[in-house]
Amino acid sequence: MSGPFDARAFVANLPRRPGVYRMYGADDSILYVGKAQRLRDRVGSYFSPRNLAPKVAALLAQVRRVEVTVTASETDALLVEARLVKDTQPKFNVDLKDDKSFPYIHVTAHDFPRLAYYRGPRRQPGRLFGPYPSSVAARETLLLLQKLFRIRPCEDTFFANRSRPCLQYQIGRCSAPCVGLISAEDYRANVRRAELFLDGRSDALVDELAVAMEAASAALEFERAAQLRDQIASLRRMQARQYVDGDARQHGRAGLRHRPRRGLRAAAGLPRWQQPRHPHLLPAHQRCR
Repeated sequence: MSGPFDARAFVANLPRRPGVYRMYGADDSILYVGKAQRLRDRVGSYFSPRNLAPKVAALLAQVRRVEVTVTASETDALLVEARLVKDTQPKFNVDLKDDKSFPYIHVTAHDFPRLAYYRGPRRQPGRLFGPYPSSVAARETLLLLQKLFRIRPCEDTFFANRSRPCLQYQIGRCSAPCVGLISAEDYRANVRRAELFLDGRSDALVDELAVAMEAASAALEFERAAQLRDQIASLRRMQARQYVDGDARQHGRAGLRHRPRRGLRAAAGLPRWQQPRHPHLLPAHQRCR
């Protein structure tokens, strides 16, 4: 589009819903990416005669078109904005370019991988899941995964020099691979299941655990079957809570508001664990790996 941008007509057709907007220049490059709780109000504010900030004026002088993406919540918009800014590096975005704005969960590259809170450049061995909307959300995810799959949180140097299980094993948050209390095969299976969870594939994870539970029961390994049963129950409770939280936002029920410290907030991922309401709202090629 080579002519001036018809802001009034464009803004009039925008919804008053959360989302992300992208402003493009004459060469079709992205000049700016932003998020909004209400797209119509936020995008319209740029073109208000009262908005005389020099940076805004310089931006609008180059804008030739605007595109928007509606999201399920403002939190999702924030995560999509972060991903787009880091992928496209718009010249008018300053705050989100350095990869340090949001936390991730890091599955390290090790024979016995650790799960760790991570904030920084994404060029790290292993896999990164996120970004998460806050450090609280990321750390809660880590705690949940420790309880479910007992994956070690310790540094590699600590892991390499243990002669007996640490406190994390005693309180049920680690399987003590450092002293051989779990086989490498079983530990890798737990890591893979944690990655399924972080990838938002909780239904597939529940199905896999159900098959494993039946096999353990048939083999008379009742303690193992009970452990798998408890994992399945925990996952299903979290799925149910996720659906309730989603319905609350959709229908505006005051009594069912989302409570970040108790809900499934990663992606998000997440990760809503990397469901369409978390980072996996993005296309597959834009997801953090």
